[in-house]
Amino acid sequence: MNEPSGRRERKKAATRQKIADTALRLFLERGYDAVGIRDVAAEADVAVTTLFSHFASKEALVFERDQDFERQLTRAVTDRAPREPLVPALRREIRAMVRHCTADGAAPIWRMIDASPALREYEELMRLRHAESLATAIAADLDLSQTTTACRTIARFVLDAYSLAREAPEPEAAVDEIFRMIEAAWEVA
Repeated sequence: MNEPSGRRERKKAATRQKIADTALRLFLERGYDAVGIRDVAAEADVAVTTLFSHFASKEALVFERDQDFERQLTRAVTDRAPREPLVPALRREIRAMVRHCTADGAAPIWRMIDASPALREYEELMRLRHAESLATAIAADLDLSQTTTACRTIARFVLDAYSLAREAPEPEAAVDEIFRMIEAAWEVA
């Protein structure tokens, strides 16, 4: 996450993180469905309105790094070195995301997500939104002359690579295997 610059921004970021950490702890202790928004707000010692000023929904509490991940994906395209090929830049970013989401302690969170239809649906919608943002960034790159369909397809492949690799027994090897296929598809496009 980007480091906030001013005192007010740092305080807002700290409150946001406290709410997210509290929610995750309660969800893992009691079960996602057994914890309400009011429970999270009370435990985090904030008003419900404060919670909603930081998170749009209960599901968003679980995916608190959603906007960071979306920004990182688009920056993999927009901030890559001049003449750096697109696919290796995306591979690096997906590898970093997979590392983060398969780190120690992540397994109980993913079991909770997999057990909840609401969280699975939220994750799917989030991935589709990330894919559209990524496709927009790819299409806006003047050095890449691909059709909108090609940009959207590759973006979806990249997001699916993240999901498939995260679930694989050897996540980093899976990233490499999947990205060999993505690279071949990009070359054909």
